[in-house]
Amino acid sequence: MRLKNWPWWRNNPINLQQTRYQLQEKLTQAGCESPANTSLILLQHALNHHKSWLLSHGEYKLSPQENNTLQTDLKALLQGVPLPYILGHWDFYGRTFQVTPDVLIPRPETELLVESALHHAQRFHRPVIIDVGTGSGAIAVSLAIELPSALVLGLDLSMAALQVAQNNAQRWCPNRISFLQSDLLMPFLSEFDLICANLPYIPHQDLAKLEVSKWEPTLALDGGASGLEPIRRLLTQAQARLSPSGVILLETEASLGAVTLAEAQAAFPNAAHRLRLDLTGHDRIVEICQI
Repeated sequence: MRLKNWPWWRNNPINLQQTRYQLQEKLTQAGCESPANTSLILLQHALNHHKSWLLSHGEYKLSPQENNTLQTDLKALLQGVPLPYILGHWDFYGRTFQVTPDVLIPRPETELLVESALHHAQRFHRPVIIDVGTGSGAIAVSLAIELPSALVLGLDLSMAALQVAQNNAQRWCPNRISFLQSDLLMPFLSEFDLICANLPYIPHQDLAKLEVSKWEPTLALDGGASGLEPIRRLLTQAQARLSPSGVILLETEASLGAVTLAEAQAAFPNAAHRLRLDLTGHDRIVEICQI
């Protein structure tokens, strides 16, 4: 989208307050859902200051370098680049995680999987936990921090994603998580107490229609013809790799909740099963608990 007289500050140096108001106006024109908050986030990134500082230093004049950063970030945002990729980080479960286009952006609904994992982990003295398709490592890191006695492993097929996950683990919980490049659970013969998985679950034919496919990694989105292929493979592999009292937690696409639950029941007929809803009321987490 081309905006009239943009960038507006190139030949007209203005102070921070004026910059913020004009930035907010441009974001409103572009259809941004939260222009006031987004303008502050962009300014935080360009100036490397907290929101409180920005709001209390309205007369500050941006340097040429700060202006250039702001200009570049705004241009990317207007072209559709997700804000977390522009910033290089995003918040999840109360912490900030590095994100790059090699990993999915952590989403609030995935926090339900972490909460469920923490609940079930209480039954184990020293749980052995594996995060399949770890991506940025947000799930694995959150669990390792909240469960200091746990042994946590993170798997991903993408080496680039594993590098991001390792960076996040190094920041938040050094030497607490082991990461391995792996196609699901194939390399393992041992049993796990808790298997967490936020696998690709978008049907292949739907992927091209979604905005998310333009920016986020296809490897982490494409669930095959039905959207269930990776989940089916994981369930098959997990039959010989889940401890007698173990738990599997699967994040699923809202429209696939019932069929994912049916797949779980078929793979583990003697287990207890539950389909949990997220805060918006959509099917989100399938729980499989060995009895």
